Amino acid sequence: MPMRQMKESSEQHLVIKTHLQNSMNPVQKTPKTAQNGKGPPSHEPQNAKPHSQTSPSSKNRGRRRGRGGRKSDQSDVFMRPSSRPCTVADKPVLAHQAGPLVTDIPHGCVENGGNMCEMEMGFPSSSKSLTFAPRPGYGQLGTKCIVKANHFFTELPEKDLNQYDVTITPEVSSRTVNRAIMNELVKLYKESDLGMRLPAYDGRKSLYTAGELPFAWKEFKIKLVDEEDGINGPKREREYKVVIKFVARANLHHLGQFLAGKRADAPQEALQILDIVLRELSTRRYCPVGRSFFSPDIRAPQRLGEGLESWCGFYQSIRPTQMGLSLNIDMSSAAFIEALPVIEFVGQLLGKDVLSRPLSDSDRVKIKKALRGVKVEVTHRGNVRRKYRVSGLTSQPTRELVFPVDDNSTMKSVVEYFQEMYGFTIQHAHLPCLQVGNQKKANYLPMEACKIVEGQRYTKRLNERQITALLKVTCQRPRDQENDILQTVQHNAYDQDPYAKEFGIKISEKLASVEARILPAPWLKYHETGKEKDCLPQVGQWNMMNKKMINGMTVSRWACINFSRSVQENVARGFCNELAQMCQVSGMEFNPEPVIPIYMARPDQVEKALKHVYHASMNKLKGKELELLLAILPDNNGSLYGDLKRICETDLGLISQCCLTKHVFKISKQYLANVSLKINVKMGGRNTVLLDAISCRIPLVSDIPTIIFGADVTHPENGEDSSPSIAAVVASQDWPEVTKYAGLVCAQAHRQELIQDLYKTWHDPVRGTVSGGMIRDLLVSFRKATGQKPLRIIFYRDGVSEGQFYQVLLYELDAIRKVSFSFLFLFFLFFN
Repeated sequence: MPMRQMKESSEQHLVIKTHLQNSMNPVQKTPKTAQNGKGPPSHEPQNAKPHSQTSPSSKNRGRRRGRGGRKSDQSDVFMRPSSRPCTVADKPVLAHQAGPLVTDIPHGCVENGGNMCEMEMGFPSSSKSLTFAPRPGYGQLGTKCIVKANHFFTELPEKDLNQYDVTITPEVSSRTVNRAIMNELVKLYKESDLGMRLPAYDGRKSLYTAGELPFAWKEFKIKLVDEEDGINGPKREREYKVVIKFVARANLHHLGQFLAGKRADAPQEALQILDIVLRELSTRRYCPVGRSFFSPDIRAPQRLGEGLESWCGFYQSIRPTQMGLSLNIDMSSAAFIEALPVIEFVGQLLGKDVLSRPLSDSDRVKIKKALRGVKVEVTHRGNVRRKYRVSGLTSQPTRELVFPVDDNSTMKSVVEYFQEMYGFTIQHAHLPCLQVGNQKKANYLPMEACKIVEGQRYTKRLNERQITALLKVTCQRPRDQENDILQTVQHNAYDQDPYAKEFGIKISEKLASVEARILPAPWLKYHETGKEKDCLPQVGQWNMMNKKMINGMTVSRWACINFSRSVQENVARGFCNELAQMCQVSGMEFNPEPVIPIYMARPDQVEKALKHVYHASMNKLKGKELELLLAILPDNNGSLYGDLKRICETDLGLISQCCLTKHVFKISKQYLANVSLKINVKMGGRNTVLLDAISCRIPLVSDIPTIIFGADVTHPENGEDSSPSIAAVVASQDWPEVTKYAGLVCAQAHRQELIQDLYKTWHDPVRGTVSGGMIRDLLVSFRKATGQKPLRIIFYRDGVSEGQFYQVLLYELDAIRKVSFSFLFLFFLFFN
């Protein structure tokens, strides 16, 4: 079976029990169901109330206007911020798999209109009041098997780990310079003042040693030579004062007890020290980015286009596991700026010859955006390779640039200066110069005299072609990934790592073997009118042959817009007919005729085209709303997909379904079936439900009305410094099937992980202080959709690192408490 990548953080859960008891709703034990694949389990519900299997009413189809942006089903599309207020979108979406918070709510907590009961509960005032519950046991279902994990078992060192504070004066913001200073200090004083210790340094304020240094406080003076000035040229020398002061001793006994299961809280300080120690040598060898290391030597870089290339690297982290301490290694890839001569980079960026043609204003803007902040080195001074950071681009060509050479404002042209000073003749004077240094006293460097410095990660947004190229590089078969990981471990040679030796850390070179279980697949229920009413997936796969959606929706009013030049009108019409037929075969009622003829449009006029189709359809329908918009897109569509979704979701309130050109030409029954399933869910239908859900056999769900929440926060990509983070919360809208979900999104502060609008209050001129928020809106939506009051909450929360567990738990649990006010017990499970 494929090797499963283990995440940095394993699941964690919290259970809080209060003194309240709910005698009205005792939790019932649900009998186990045999699933041996020979036949579906019994359909008879056990101690369950009868429930309707009819389609939800049209008013709950989730077609509200003004929905905010959300995570797309296309992984490479970036979300655009919206300034609109948060609105509940009853349109079902798939809940993101995360971890649950289970809450029993006494009867009467959610009334019509969402009025909550007001039974107050105590709430922990600090994270010390909360403890994660121990694991209750191990799974027993399924078939046992042994799998390989990308973990390498590590022996715990039997040495004292000491932490020292480092103060460097004058203060340095660059970790690279800080490390250079400390490297020089260790080289000079290891055998004397440091007592033969080889410390590990985090690049900021902390230094770690195995055993104590001969002093508790000491000051050093270090002179650092700038090697970037070359071999023959003058080298700059700077002096720094370094003060090292003892801070604390790490408690490895605590870590040992945690690994043995005798303590519930992981000692993050000790783990952090071990992690820094094992990263020290890799930081010197490779280019560190976050928790990963990259190098062109690990695997040959692959070009991504427009002056970018992908570098292969590896992720590394020391992790406590149930089988002891282990080093987690995984392969990774990232985009880097190719170390090209600047003129060659500009040519790739613009996709044209820049040596013979003048640059347009749009060309200059694109070059300036691409090179701003990039380090370049000069190539016109022989061995002298000084490095500069680009701050801008001149608006004039090089031949027109002059600058003062002395205090008397004597002016000299750039062309003359480089000829007289360096004997360098500028060949391409029609190109602009790079500006380096600050804007007040800018220095000019001709493009042909500069080369991009190697090892600079590209942090801006990749275009569609670059993303596709990067995905091709990163997509590996499990066996190939396993071999790459093993080669990385062997190349790193941790047994020869001087820092690992110094701290007594020993790492296995074999992948960890872990006992796993292949769980039985759940039986799925489809509509009674289909040839196959039940389905048992095999190896995680099944199809819609001979099956019909359990709740197929009706699409009477739809339109199609074609953004692809290569798709003729008759081809688009044939594709739409085939799709309509597949929707009908799958159990939907789908009108084969669109409201208006298929509209041809240009991708660069997406907003104009969408509004034209929308208004033309509305005029034809005379008051009725357009239910669905089909869109045919080019295979490489750039930002078209994101723009279309943003306009449909936030401006027009339209449900849309996009199809790529390649699928329109090569019509596949499987593809059409998959698209029909998407359309049905978007329209508010349900494709299938779990047979165990219908039979009321799902623990913690089937016994009492239960609502399941899923929550996550999407942050802007690197390089986006002002865009908001987007919080998304979904909640089930049916019970006991818990198959249909409503979604709600809100923009919040940049890179804020805590979800701000779970609970909020505001002042209303008439009603005074009003409370609400995402949780309340979704609870009310559940009440309206099911006619039931939710008596239990299961809350899945994704994307939380271990360092944020308690912070998120305290804040978001408090928000949930303020909405529903009363809990019998809580079960919180984080996934990151």
